[in-house]
Amino acid sequence: MKNKLFDILNQFIKFGIVGISNTVISMGITYGIIFLFHNKGSEANEGLLVFLASLVGFLISVLNSYYWNNKYVFKKTNSGHLWPLFKSYICYGSTWLLSIFLSFLFVNIICISVILVPILSMIVTIPLNFFMNKFWAFK
Repeated sequence: MKNKLFDILNQFIKFGIVGISNTVISMGITYGIIFLFHNKGSEANEGLLVFLASLVGFLISVLNSYYWNNKYVFKKTNSGHLWPLFKSYICYGSTWLLSIFLSFLFVNIICISVILVPILSMIVTIPLNFFMNKFWAFK
């Protein structure tokens, strides 16, 4: 029991390390797109800008996450990458949809700056991703 708990904690720490690199990639792409295109259109398009920026960041960062989670965190075999990759996209996709909902809520209902929205969304979605990947995608 003690070893199993230690193994889960160790995986969670490694997942966190991978998550940091994944977050840097995702946020770098997201904010890069926001800063490139912010104030280029009407204020009505800010929600769409956040959506598109986070979509591009999501697609690229999930590939990064899958690679490192497969190789470093959950140590899946080298064969059969398609199904675990597909399940990883489902895991991250479901929490990404949650982050889109939160983005809509934060920008349009609560009126929080688009600069803070991605960070606030991550506070909710990151822990969810560990459990979904651990107990389903890489199971």
